Amino acid sequence: MQNKKQEWRPGNMLYPVPAVMVSCQRENEKPNIITVAWAGTICSDPIMLSISVRKERYSHRIISETKEFVVNLTTKDLCRATDYCGVRSGRDVDKFKEMNLTPQKSSKINAPAIAESPVNIECKVVNVIELGSHDMFIAKVEAVHVDEKLLDDKGRLRLEDANLLAYSHGEYFELGEKIGKFGFSVAKKK
Repeated sequence: MQNKKQEWRPGNMLYPVPAVMVSCQRENEKPNIITVAWAGTICSDPIMLSISVRKERYSHRIISETKEFVVNLTTKDLCRATDYCGVRSGRDVDKFKEMNLTPQKSSKINAPAIAESPVNIECKVVNVIELGSHDMFIAKVEAVHVDEKLLDDKGRLRLEDANLLAYSHGEYFELGEKIGKFGFSVAKKK
């Protein structure tokens, strides 16, 4: 028997999505963090990602001017900071200080990473698409920094051990149990 469904007005219902903290900084100013749930991979060669930011946000101006930012993956332990950095403005508060986060020098860009994040992705903006309420910043990945605690003895990244966050319809969730891997549906049985 098929489930009965209601038709709703158009809305953003592509959930869950990653909840990431994006760090940015103008020269000679304090660094800032914005929480973004509209982020994603867009190209593998060259390696690129995108973030979408509301035009009135403080970080929008910083990223528009500097053309760089760091995407910092978030975890269960960073959930409170993730939420705080999404609801407070860097115009009014120092989010690094308020959330006891550590700015970490990046290797390829001037914006700092967040030291407490398990993965930091340094990005340079290559294009901006004006979409309406948000602008999409399309960026080339310049460097990735990974917490060595997430590497196994063969150097393989075990991101599943990071307790990553996802955002779904106004709520945060810790990623759960592994139920398969890419290609498992067509893999030959051993």
